This record gives sequence, structure tokens and C-alpha cells, in this order.
Amino acid sequence: MNFTNCTYSAELQTYRHQVYAAVYSVILAPGLLCNVLALWVFRVYVRETKKAVVFMMNLAVADLLQVLSLPLRIYYYLNDTWPFGRPLCMFCFYLKYVNMYASIYFLVCITVRRCNLIMCPLQYQRATRRGDACVCVLVWLLVCLGCLAFPLLRSDLAATELPVCFSELPMRSVSIPTAFTLLVMAELLGFVLPLVLVLACACLTAGSLRQVTAGAYPDRGEKRRALRMVLSCAAVFLVCFAPYHVTMPLDFLAKAKLLSCASRDLVLRCHPVTLCLASLNCSLDPLMYYFTTHEFWRRLSKPEVPESMTFSRRLSCMTGGEEAEED
Repeated sequence: MNFTNCTYSAELQTYRHQVYAAVYSVILAPGLLCNVLALWVFRVYVRETKKAVVFMMNLAVADLLQVLSLPLRIYYYLNDTWPFGRPLCMFCFYLKYVNMYASIYFLVCITVRRCNLIMCPLQYQRATRRGDACVCVLVWLLVCLGCLAFPLLRSDLAATELPVCFSELPMRSVSIPTAFTLLVMAELLGFVLPLVLVLACACLTAGSLRQVTAGAYPDRGEKRRALRMVLSCAAVFLVCFAPYHVTMPLDFLAKAKLLSCASRDLVLRCHPVTLCLASLNCSLDPLMYYFTTHEFWRRLSKPEVPESMTFSRRLSCMTGGEEAEED
């Protein structure tokens, strides 16, 4: 049934703008400070490290890119107008989804690598930083290509010169089967598959605590540190990205006017909240680095930069326990 008589009230738009402006204003400063600090720590203190940190650095870059676009978003939602031109609007709109899905896949990479440390330590030792860098390039390439669908599905506003952006960008007219196919692909590849991998790694890592591993890292302390990191990744994943991907198909149905008016209004009020939760990851990820990597917070309390390679041999928490090696 098509509910074409539902109205989109000005009050609902005001509510959405207030939610976005409030949440983005709250996460702007800590997101910027914490991600810049995280990149500095990774670059200055762990540049000799062979593995694991590469994925964290790329996750911090993805978060920082989103944070840098927040001032423009805040301006738009506070002033209800976009004076910066269509190209910048589309770029900021596109950047939001690139950050979301890049963060999802880098969280998966961190989780799989930490699980690999416990379950297959010999295979973990054979991994190189160059190999991790290639994985990161592949992730960025796939995410950037896949997220092109989001701006391409928005209508061209050049003829109308409407000063709107982001959530108010009108959709192009596409067939229901095409829209449904794109939605299913986004859900499966962008959320369901990563979720299965994260939860599987969490279960395997937790189960390894009951076993005595014959390998390079048999101690239970190392397993607990790995489990803490895996569970932190899973928590960020579930808190930030699960709610959004639950409401995303409902938002599609609401905008396609396939829901009752009451259901449509509820979905359109809930969806901005879940989208804000997805943005919250840029502030939660640095907390994950701080509370799950002993060397990270320990070194933040020391102003001096280490002069010798001996520091890299003590990065058991950050790199999974291996000593620094040459590629």
C-alpha cells in the first residue's frame, strides 16, 4: 500500500536538524583532538613496529576525515541553508559514508588480526607491514568505489539551485527492484558480513582462553589482552553501526511511502539518532586505543620521544606481543 497522503512537517525537519547539530557539536572537539593525538602517537612512538598498528592508523585517518567535515555540517543544520556550492555538499555527503564503511572494515581487520595472533600465531608472525599496507589500500579502494552509489542516487540540484544538502538532498527516481538490490548489497557487504566476522573472532578468541595454545604466544595474559581488543572492536561495531543498519531499510521504506503515516514519522525520527550513533565512532575509536593498548596510554604520560629501538620491543599490547622486526 502506498501512503501518498502523509505529510512531511516542518517540525520534523527542525527536530532532525537539532539532533544533528547537537550531536556533531559534541563530538567535534574530542574527535579532532583524540584522532590527531592517536596519529601522533602511532607515528612517533610505534613507527618501528612491524604489524597491527597499520590498521589502527588507517582507522584514525578515516575518523579524522569525517571530523574535518563536521563544521560544515553543523553550519548547515544550524542555519538551514547551504551556501558552499553543490560540489562541496556532495563531497561531504560522500565522505560520511566512506568514513562509516572504512571504519567498519578496519575494525574487522583489527579484529581478525588479533584473533589470528591467538589462533594461528605462526601465520601471524609471517605477516608483514607491507602486506597490511596493501590490505589497507584495497579496503580504501573498495569502500570509495562502493560508496559512490550514495551521491549518485541523489538528484541534480543545479537547475533548481535549492540551498539544501545532506539529508534533504532529493533522491533520483529508480525502480523498486534496483533500489532493493542496492539496499540488500549495502546491508550484506557493509554490515552483515563484517558483523559475522567480528562476532566469530570474538567467540574464537574467548574460547581460546580455555585452551593451552602450542605456539608463539601461549600465555593467558596475551590472550586476555587480545580478547579485550576484540571485544572493544565488537562493542564499537554494535553500538555505532548496528542501529543505523537496522533503520536504513526502514528509512528507505518510509521515503518510498510504503509505511503508514505513524510508522513513517517514527522511522524518520529514529533514523537521525542512529546516523549520529554511526558518527560517534570517531570519538569512541580513540578510547578503544587508550583503554585496550597499555603502551598507548603509558607513553602518553611521557613527554620524551624514545631514542632507541628498545621501545619497539615492549609493544606487546599494541602489536600483539611480537618483537619489532625488519620487513
